[in-house]
Amino acid sequence: MCLAVPGKVMGIDRSVVPVMGTVNFAGVEKQVCLDWLPEITVGDYVIVHVGFALSKVDEEEALETLQMLREMGDLEDDAGAEEKPS
Repeated sequence: MCLAVPGKVMGIDRSVVPVMGTVNFAGVEKQVCLDWLPEITVGDYVIVHVGFALSKVDEEEALETLQMLREMGDLEDDAGAEEKPS
């Protein structure tokens, strides 16, 4: 089964084609194609599947999804501690 996962945009490189960004997934940072979402800014949350950001998602929904993944055992318990709301 394939799963789209929420992550927080930490940086964007608009000098390359396609537009790429660094996205934090519960403590793990990956390079992701952001080309389909030109409105995305640093600090936004996106849903990512196979390296492509598919949609923007609000922070509350992203954090709830990450918590559900932790509860299912798909994420480490201590991963993403910096993602918890203040």
